[in-house]
Formats: sequence, C-alpha cells, structure tokens
Amino acid sequence: MTGTDIATGIAMVLVIEGLVYALAPSLVERLLEALRDMPLETRRNLGLATLTTGLVILWLVKG
Repeated sequence: MTGTDIATGIAMVLVIEGLVYALAPSLVERLLEALRDMPLETRRNLGLATLTTGLVILWLVKG
C-alpha cells in the first residue's frame, strides 16, 4: 500500500460523506440522533462491524 492508495481512500471517504451531507442533511441528523440513543456497547459493536467489513472488502479487492 502506497501513500497514493491511502490518499485515494481518504479522498473517497470525503467524497461519499460530502454527498450524504449535501443530498440528505436531515437523514444525517436522524442518524446522529439514533446513534445518540444507542447504548455505548451497541455503538462500539457497530464500529467494530464496520471496521471488519471494510477490512474484508480491502482484502478481497487487494487479494
């Protein structure tokens, strides 16, 4: 993995997040409210599941 790959990945995340905020700001607010209402352990598990999914996708694409 090169610095270019990392920069590309970060740029892609920013583009996708920017699109979500630009196209559906009210959805973002509802999602944040739902996250705030979730127990800490549930949020932690959601983060770990997201991380694992991202790693699996990277492994499949790069493998």
